[in-house]
Amino acid sequence: MATLPPSTMVFSGASLSTSPGAPTSLCATPAAAVSQMHLYRDHFTSNGSNMLMAATMPPIVSIADRCLDAFYHYFFSGHPFVLPKDILLSLAKDRALDISHLLAAMRYMGSLYIDAGPARAMFLDKAIQLAYLPTCPQDGFLVQTLLMLVVGLDGSCEQERARQLLADVERIAIEIGLHRRDFAAANGRGNPIIEESWRRTWWDLFVVDGMVAGVHRATNFLLYDIRSEVALPCEESQYVAGNIPTPAYIEDLEDQVFIGDDREFSSFAYRVAAARILGRMMRCPPIVFPNDENLEKIESHLSNWRMHLPLSKRDCLDKHCQLDEMMFQAHFITHACTILLHQPHSQLDSSPTRSVTSCAPHSHVPSGDAFNAHTRHTITAACEISKMVTQAVPLLSHTHFFTCVITLSSIVHLSKWALYYIQDEEDLRQLIRLNIGALNRLSEVWKAANTASGQVKGVAQEIYRAKKAQQINPAFWVGFTQDEMINSLNTDEGIMSDFESILPVAAQ
Repeated sequence: MATLPPSTMVFSGASLSTSPGAPTSLCATPAAAVSQMHLYRDHFTSNGSNMLMAATMPPIVSIADRCLDAFYHYFFSGHPFVLPKDILLSLAKDRALDISHLLAAMRYMGSLYIDAGPARAMFLDKAIQLAYLPTCPQDGFLVQTLLMLVVGLDGSCEQERARQLLADVERIAIEIGLHRRDFAAANGRGNPIIEESWRRTWWDLFVVDGMVAGVHRATNFLLYDIRSEVALPCEESQYVAGNIPTPAYIEDLEDQVFIGDDREFSSFAYRVAAARILGRMMRCPPIVFPNDENLEKIESHLSNWRMHLPLSKRDCLDKHCQLDEMMFQAHFITHACTILLHQPHSQLDSSPTRSVTSCAPHSHVPSGDAFNAHTRHTITAACEISKMVTQAVPLLSHTHFFTCVITLSSIVHLSKWALYYIQDEEDLRQLIRLNIGALNRLSEVWKAANTASGQVKGVAQEIYRAKKAQQINPAFWVGFTQDEMINSLNTDEGIMSDFESILPVAAQ
């Protein structure tokens, strides 16, 4: 696969030929289907019934269409900023508007969820080639294309390429004024759904910028410092149905208590508010001491965010018991903020997890003699993240950034498990199993999850072996009752085989 060029580089047409045997058409008919068509044609032609066969054979769906369907089925709910499918395809027919780069990016994202063969690399290269042509308009559709590619490349362990694209898309968004109040109306073609799409594009870029900075800790959340005048998005159900209400603004949400406004804001709006707390935390001066007033201020923001959620937003399901992915992300962002804020001042020695670096470099936390309040905050948030894994929804319906949040939770669990003795050890083991299983499932699509799962499993095995070695020493059992000893030994019998069966050793 070609390396990502700088913003000024122009691609050559040769970059489309990414691998031998790549399809030359986005609508190429699969070879197996062609073979079957010939078999049926020969048989029915000999019987004079070829017209009957043509009428009864199911239509052949191109790989391009399958990838586009997969995009809307799997990816759209996690980052719902492009137009609903029927409106997007209608716009694509407008000869005055070229959104071929956007369609290629959407097909690339959809291809991650299905067996697309060499078409996957072709869609990615085509999206990048078209997006970086000098003739490509610098507009909201280009922002949507690059934003999608940031998410896809980041989840595919190409973090450096993703960061390059993120810098480009942020620059373009600001240059075209996507963050200004009048952008949506000026570029919405008089269609409220298109206007809503532009608002969603800005705020999704804002949230992704924050999540990239928060989980990798290699960027600084640039967009947090940009004054945004954009109205907040509505609910996804309203967007898809085309029933766009009068939009609210971030000031309405943050000043709600003081102006006596009891309305319920959209889940996307609460997701934005959660990302803004992450931004505030990242802008704090270094918090050296556990009683720093800046730490207390950020904790106040987190607590207020949770306490003032309406009842319908306190979990991750909507009124129809369907996954509310925007609230799901909002909740895991706040839990991740809690860990990042409190873990450095906890008593959980992080050195056993120093090899878990798939999302961010290891951050050393020294051990302490007793669990303080920061330790409690850290452990509680890690447990809440593990509980989110148990939601009765497919894990692959979540944004790939959940991978790094699970990894962050696992680091806390493993640090706690490495302690000499803890009373709730079996419960803790179950949480570690849960996290490893979730990473295993996510690794079916996201390479980053495969890397994280291998590292987390490796540390779990090291801690287990160390604990087994400790049991040889009679002093280890001081303070245990006979029942506790028997229970601990019985539990240990299956733990290693469990870890071995949950996840094969990462191949990459």
